[in-house]
Amino acid sequence: MSDRTIPADGIGMHLYTMREALAADYPGTLQRLAEIGYKTVGVSGRFGHSAEEIRTYADAAGLKIVLEHVGYPRLTDNWEGALGDVQTLGGQWIVVPSLPVELRTLDGFREAARAFNTAGQLAKKEGLKLLFHNHGHDFDEVDGQVLFDILLDEVEPDLLGFELDLYWVVNGGKDPIDYFRNHPGRFPALHVKDMATDGSFADVGTGTLDFAAIFAEAESGGVQQWLVEHDAPTDEWESARTSYRSLAELKY
Repeated sequence: MSDRTIPADGIGMHLYTMREALAADYPGTLQRLAEIGYKTVGVSGRFGHSAEEIRTYADAAGLKIVLEHVGYPRLTDNWEGALGDVQTLGGQWIVVPSLPVELRTLDGFREAARAFNTAGQLAKKEGLKLLFHNHGHDFDEVDGQVLFDILLDEVEPDLLGFELDLYWVVNGGKDPIDYFRNHPGRFPALHVKDMATDGSFADVGTGTLDFAAIFAEAESGGVQQWLVEHDAPTDEWESARTSYRSLAELKY
């Protein structure tokens, strides 16, 4: 390891973590995140607010929105509108957070790859980049083929990148470092989510994942954003503070 630290403008919060706070006070939540030290956010759910309103809230808080999660059905349901909303938010990436259950097969992933090639081309024309966010089941092997790898192999790199969720990679039995090394530049954003000893979610820095070792290979993976996420925090604000402090102090 070295004395490298994550760039300050690379530490963000994926807002799924803060959904209870956002539902109660969206602009106030963004302000408090900025006060903790976060510089960027990923949008996941608007809680009744428009893209324009959320952009206004983020600007007022001094936060940059880097991406928004958009459901897979939007690929064929006003995809142009979804792209326009991400542009309004000021983001650079539009992220599909998961595939429908019925597509979690070899043929389904190949169908998704074709859809991503098309959607990725449209995103590229608008100056955006399409990303896919993984879960553990995406690393299932069927007839010797890792499902996730179909997307890596069958979608052009300039049309699809990945928001790699580190917890779910490990949960799926794989090593994020291998993906960084074997597919350089494909992973511009991370979900930095820790794993407790019992396999449940943990605040960043309090669990078992060796983030220093993982981040040492992040440059080869093309990582630009380290977005904190906790799927089920006991206390959203304590989780946000602990996780920010862990990332800000980490040397790799």
